[in-house]
Order: sequence, then structure tokens, then C-alpha cells
Amino acid sequence: MISAMKLAISILALAAACSAQEGLRIDNKHKQSVSIPDAEKIYFSACAVVREEFDVKRPILPRVKLVLGTSKNGVLWDEREVWLTRWDPYLFAQGVVMLAFAEIMTGDRRMVMTKRAMNWADSTVEIERLAK
Repeated sequence: MISAMKLAISILALAAACSAQEGLRIDNKHKQSVSIPDAEKIYFSACAVVREEFDVKRPILPRVKLVLGTSKNGVLWDEREVWLTRWDPYLFAQGVVMLAFAEIMTGDRRMVMTKRAMNWADSTVEIERLAK
């Protein structure tokens, strides 16, 4: 029983390591000083925060490419890239949070929320209109 549990934990740890390799890639154009373990730790933390904040039951590990040495800081949505002129852990975390959020905000979910917002707007009446 205990050995089966150890095997299951080992498999989960290996799966998490594989997910990290698939989820986060680093392109360090100018060989800037960046600790890959630190970048991975920030990546996992940012994903976990988004998962917890929105009470998502499934793992959120979006595909993210960190590109260092770019001409400007930013997030390229379609390419799923975080561009940084130089390594900045806070800007990197912010980019991962934005991409992790985009992962859970699918087109279908966005449409459902939009319809709900419109229903709520249509169902409210201003107090002045009730008085008439």
C-alpha cells in the first residue's frame, strides 16, 4: 500500500516536471542572468494563484514563452509570449497571470458572461422610472 502511494507520488512529480517543460520555455537572446528554477517557481506560483482566485478545479499550466532581451516589455497574446527587455520577476509573474487567466476565459465562457451581463442590465430599473 505504501509503495503504491510512493509510486503514485513519483508519477505525479514526473508529470509535473514534464508539464513545466511543455508549459514554460525561455528564449534568452542576450544571455541575461536569469535563474531557470526561479522562473519556473514564479510560473507555477502565478498559475496556482489564478487557479485559486477563480476556484478552478483543473490544473492551469498555460504554454508560455519568456523572451528576454526584447526592445520592449509586453505580452503577445496569440504567440503566448512574455517579452521582457531584461529579467524582472514581477513583470514575468504579471505576464503569466494574464496568460493563465486567458486560459480559463475561453470564448464560450466569455459569451456566457456577456449574456449574463446583458440580462442583468436589462433586468434592472432605475428608481426614477418606478416612480412614474
